[in-house]
Amino acid sequence: MQNEDVKPNFEFVALMAALMSIVALALDAILPAISHIGIAINSLDPIKNQLLITMIFLGLGLGQLFFGPLSDSYGRKPIVYIGFVLFIVASIICIFAPSLEIMIVGRVLQGIALSAPRTMAISIIRDTYKGDYMARVMSFVTAFFILIPVVAPAIGKWIMDDYGWQAIFYVQLIFALVVAIWFWKRQVETLKREYKIPFSINVFSTGIREFFKYKETVAFTFISGFVTGAFLVYLSGSQHVFEDQYGLVEEFPYIFAGLAISIGLSTFLNGTLVLRFGMRKLSFMALLAFCSIALVYVIVFWGKPNPSVPVLVAFLACQFFCLGFLWGNFRSIAMEPIGHIAGIGAAINGFISTVLSVPIAQYIGGFVDNTVWPLFLGLAICGLISVLIFVILGEKPLLARRVLR
Repeated sequence: MQNEDVKPNFEFVALMAALMSIVALALDAILPAISHIGIAINSLDPIKNQLLITMIFLGLGLGQLFFGPLSDSYGRKPIVYIGFVLFIVASIICIFAPSLEIMIVGRVLQGIALSAPRTMAISIIRDTYKGDYMARVMSFVTAFFILIPVVAPAIGKWIMDDYGWQAIFYVQLIFALVVAIWFWKRQVETLKREYKIPFSINVFSTGIREFFKYKETVAFTFISGFVTGAFLVYLSGSQHVFEDQYGLVEEFPYIFAGLAISIGLSTFLNGTLVLRFGMRKLSFMALLAFCSIALVYVIVFWGKPNPSVPVLVAFLACQFFCLGFLWGNFRSIAMEPIGHIAGIGAAINGFISTVLSVPIAQYIGGFVDNTVWPLFLGLAICGLISVLIFVILGEKPLLARRVLR
């Protein structure tokens, strides 16, 4: 039932975005509460508290590796239900965690749980669409998905101010329950019976061998990992940068929302432009811009203190505008050759890119203590590595020359 020229149903796009948005809500809603959570669990080091953000990504990577193959055997819908049940357990652990270590366990488990709806949304889209049209649908889904990061920090702060930081987790549970019921009532199973693969331990080894047959899939999986790692440095350290380095405690949720809007705008534009220019050309040009902006900041502010807030926000907004042309297209390019193993393929793609991003974020984030300059250096390095992989290992090595003509 893969379509290349059928307009996607609005409810389908919204539902897939909702499945993915639970991840964003679990990540972004607690950003204004990190310091308060740290006090409650006796963890006062802001660098260590960044683990509350990065460790959920570790869970996302691990969970995908198991849920993807299981979905190829038992269907997409049962796996989503398992994820929601596990998310309830993980959230309860976070609410009653007495220490940073226990809270990290809960966050990792949340990531594992949320990898199910996140991965299944991608697999369902791949089951239903292909080619540049799949990239178009993915862009619209991501545009909807971006609405959550726009409002989540502000909502998280309002909830925390009135009811305490634990209430943020209760709101996440209510949102997850609403999405689960919506998914149960309205989404059909997209994996047809004849395409189900009997589950065995060989599913992993066979899927991995098949995945690594496709050079383009491997290349863009690693590119996604480097770009996600660079962004994760900002995501995990944004509260520390704006609240501690700049003293913008009240303004932080709104700055975060404004930067998220820049990603949403470019993601929406990508959805309208990708059919005209192609996902490879758009993503390559955006990647070059992503590197250039970071390098300009690194050169201009080398050895200097943090710039003013408007200057920093302007640079970050330009960087994030580029991201809207990268994430959906990179994932679509990687998934295009492996539609016959969409479940395990999405799992391996997500596992490699996500797990690669965590150590990158942890390492670079350790330097973002008194200045934001290391963040842009990390963005520049990750971007340059991605450009090299794009040009050297991509299936179309002459792409760069064609684009730059």
